[in-house]
Parts: sequence; C-alpha cells; structure tokens
Amino acid sequence: MSEPPKVRTTEGVVQGLQRQGHAVFRGIPYARPPVGALRFAAPAPPHRWEGTRQAVEFGPMAPLSLPIDVSPQGTDWLTLNVGTPDPGAAGLPVLVWIPVGGYLSATSSDPMYDPAALTGAGVVVVTINCRVGAEGFAFLDDAPPNRGFLDQIAALEWVQRNIAAFGGDPGRVTVGGVSAGAGSVAALLTMKSARGLFRRAIAHSVPGLFSTPALARQVTAAFVDRVGAAAPTAEALRDIDPWHLAAELTSFNAGLHAHRASWGRLTETGTALCPVVDGEVLPETPWPALASARASGTELLVGHARDEFRYFSVVSGRYGTFTEKDAHAALELLAPQPDGARAYRAAFPQAGPEELVEAVYSDALFRMPSQKLAEANAAAGGTSYLFELCWVAPPLGGILGACHSLDLPLAFGTLDSPVGTQLIGEEPTPEAVALSRELQETWARFITTGDAGWPAHRPGEYLTRTLDTESKTLPYPEEASRRIWEGHSPAPFDLS
Repeated sequence: MSEPPKVRTTEGVVQGLQRQGHAVFRGIPYARPPVGALRFAAPAPPHRWEGTRQAVEFGPMAPLSLPIDVSPQGTDWLTLNVGTPDPGAAGLPVLVWIPVGGYLSATSSDPMYDPAALTGAGVVVVTINCRVGAEGFAFLDDAPPNRGFLDQIAALEWVQRNIAAFGGDPGRVTVGGVSAGAGSVAALLTMKSARGLFRRAIAHSVPGLFSTPALARQVTAAFVDRVGAAAPTAEALRDIDPWHLAAELTSFNAGLHAHRASWGRLTETGTALCPVVDGEVLPETPWPALASARASGTELLVGHARDEFRYFSVVSGRYGTFTEKDAHAALELLAPQPDGARAYRAAFPQAGPEELVEAVYSDALFRMPSQKLAEANAAAGGTSYLFELCWVAPPLGGILGACHSLDLPLAFGTLDSPVGTQLIGEEPTPEAVALSRELQETWARFITTGDAGWPAHRPGEYLTRTLDTESKTLPYPEEASRRIWEGHSPAPFDLS
C-alpha cells in the first residue's frame, strides 16, 4: 500500500489522500480565519506550521445565505483544495475553480466539483472557499469593499507560490467559475491586483451583477438596520454571530421586491449584497474596461445556457404561471432603455407572456453579459470562444430545458452528484454521458492549450459552439436578443 502523498508548501508540509489514481489535498489555508479582529478585513497571510498538517478533510464553508438548513462549522473559511495527477510531476496546466453562487454561497466541498475527471485528463484542479454574503460584500464604512474578491486574489497568490510543488505550472493557470463565480472571473479580468495571477479564463453564465456605491450604501444601511446594528460598519457588526447575519440576509433577500421603487433592477436578482464598483478594488465593470482596452484581453472560454431562467422559474413554482402583467413589468424593468420593451415584442411577435419573461430574464441576467464579455475581451486583444448549451435536461419531462447550472456536472463529469442527478437524472442517458465527455475534453484542451476547438469570436461573425446531442459551430443562436442589446453594456445596478 502506497504512502499518503506529502507536499511542502511555503507555510508547511501537508499530507493528503490517494484516490482514483490521483492525489487530493483538502482544507489548506490560504489566509487566516477572517474572524475576531480580522472579520470584514482584507485576507491576512496564513500562519506557518511545524510538522505535517493533515489535509484530508474539506475546510468549513463560509456562512451562506440560502434558504437551506446548514449547521455552522468552524471559522477557518479561507481554505482551498488541490487535486493533482501527480505531485511529483512538473509543468501541468492548472484550473482554479471559484464555486460561488449568487454571491451567497461558496462550497468547494460540493461533490459536483470532484476533480477526478479533470485530473484524469492531466489537469491540476484547485477549488477554493471564500467569503460571500454580508461577510464578503456588505459595503461598510470602515472595511475594504469586495472582500470576497480579495479572498479570491489571495487564493490565486497562494497558487502562484505553491502550485509547482503539486506538479502544476504557475504560468499556465486558468481561473474559472459559473454564475457568480463567472462574475468573479469577469471582475478578476479587469482588476490590477489580479494581473499576472492567471493566464486563461473560463466563465459560464456570467451575471451582470454589480452595484454602484450609492445603491450599495443604501442597501447595506437597510440590512444593518434590520439586524439592529448601530451603523453600517465592521465595528458595529463584528459581535453579531456570522451565521445569524447570514440567516438574516436570506430573509432580507426574500423581501427585495418591496424595494423595487427605489432599488430597481437589483430587486429582481435575489441578491441584495453584490460586488460594488468602488473605484479602487473594482475600478469599473468588466465590459467597458475591456472594450476600451483599459484592461487587457486574455484567452477566454465563455458562454451560457439557452434556457437560463427556466431553472429559477421551475424551482420557484412560477413556471407556466406568468401573465401579461408579469411580462410587461419584466420588460419595463430589465429590457434596455428606452425602447427595449417594444423591441422584444417586435423581435418575438408570436411569444406569449411566459416566453417574453423567460427571454428578458435570461438575457438581462446571464446571456447578454456572457455574449458581451466575449465581444469585449476580443476587442481588448484577447481570444474569445463562445458557446451555448442547448441540450435539454431529461428530468420532469424536459421542462428544465437547457437550464442554468446544467453545464456544471457535465463539465466536471459528476453526473452522479446530487446536483447532477437533480438536473440530469438518476440514470444518465448515453447522450448525457457523451456530452459530458465532450465538455470535459473542451475544458482540458482549453486549459492546456488555450484553444477550445472551434473558431474564435470575430467581429461581425459571432460564431458559437452549440453544445447538444450533435454539437455544431453556428452563428450566434440568440441573434435577435443580441441586436436588441447592441450598444447596451451591462451597467451597475443603481438607485431608481
């Protein structure tokens, strides 16, 4: 029986596990626990240790703000996990995955992110935990903004210092994420403090979820008032239990619609505390920064699902119930001004209320931010590979369609994970297995070479890989929506 794998990091020796032909190291701290005096502060460098640290258990997740029952764990939230084909190798490509959802959760321990399939393809896989919700994004007077992004940068710095000891090449790091993780990736593309920390990027379902300081200040003040703190400051919140604060944010997010008159589009996202365009940590949103060449382009694999909003409408119980009043409200609030609502009705003349609601929500929240990131990255001198997931998930008679997050278990090859079985079914079809293999191969090729395997985005062509039972490279399938949004980059949410 082989000895458990050991690696010496800059902080000390870690001992992991040997499993499924690769080595796994879990719960390695990349920064100190952000509690006590360090709560709401920028991440502090991790402590060193003597002897060998056991790295066989996942680190505790940061407090999450979702309507699920999760028991509080420890406070060592800022940890990461490494899966490697061989710690004794050299020069292997690296994927750093940011498993953030809605800026409300970051659970690198989710079985959906099991690295086995990708390490089997020769990739070193790093998954990270970071602060989310109030801990990561409340806009406080006496604390740095966007602390969740600062955590991600600290993790990428750890990778630069240490990944060679796990067989990885610090010069071939790809950073990736889906949904808010993809929004994090988009932000990292434009942040000066992230420059040089990665070479390539993968962004699935990029949200345009950023806030102005004016709106963030008002939202945070309302939340702080709800929890009974004296002021929107770290000092006032520091003694409130982190998990209680997270639970209060869950309730606060559920009531956002009551603030539609003053907080506008933000109230449709379910995420009150999101990244802030603060001018320092995040100088501006990614789209204008890249389009104007104030940020440099990179090799980018970016795309979205065809039916992004379907998952949310089904899970919320609203699928099949949307009325003309709902369609009117959605178009007026989310379509680009001044005539986007009219443009949607003209572009989709046969669409009923359900189709119009789904189209404008899918476009505003994910599809257009993703497509425009491909455009902006190419304008900045980068190479963008655009895709759309079109394969219909079999469960529930197919009503989920090609929905948000369906691409995750496919790409990681974790069809038997809880999310995988929810979205794909208990017994994956041969088509699901084949598409999963195709997406894994696409990721591995891109992470290794920077080439996704189909023609890159070029102005005026908008070539897109449609991922389906028979994948094809076609002109952008959502051309009607692209035309409606032409000239309208995702703008930060602001006060109405």
